[in-house]
Amino acid sequence: MAIELTEEMAENVNAALASGFPCIMTASDPDGWPSIGYRGSTMVFDADRLAYWERSKRDGLANVSKNPKIAVMFMNRDARIGWKFYGRATVIESGDLREQVWDRVVEFEQGRDPEKKGVAVIVEVDKVETYGGQLLMER
Repeated sequence: MAIELTEEMAENVNAALASGFPCIMTASDPDGWPSIGYRGSTMVFDADRLAYWERSKRDGLANVSKNPKIAVMFMNRDARIGWKFYGRATVIESGDLREQVWDRVVEFEQGRDPEKKGVAVIVEVDKVETYGGQLLMER
């Protein structure tokens, strides 16, 4: 089975912050201690990757840098749709790919990093489940 993120996923994830349902990301440090937090800039980047802008540079970034396995969850309880995306994150500190992510970050999140000091994170998705845990696709 291949990963092919759908238009429905892209429409909902890309508008998650504006709709009041920002994505939640979790990553664990090498000892297994998790960090969890909202990522308002999360987007479907292409057919099999998510991306987000990491501006806080705190424990989430430290964990992803040391252990790239992460999970991102989107759920719109009003529409009763949601997905869990599992994958491997890569931190992009400079270059064209970083700029491509920045250019697609929602305006509100760009405004929270006016000096553009953050980094892009690309997530190669390996598995997608419904928010209830039903497997939809897997690499």
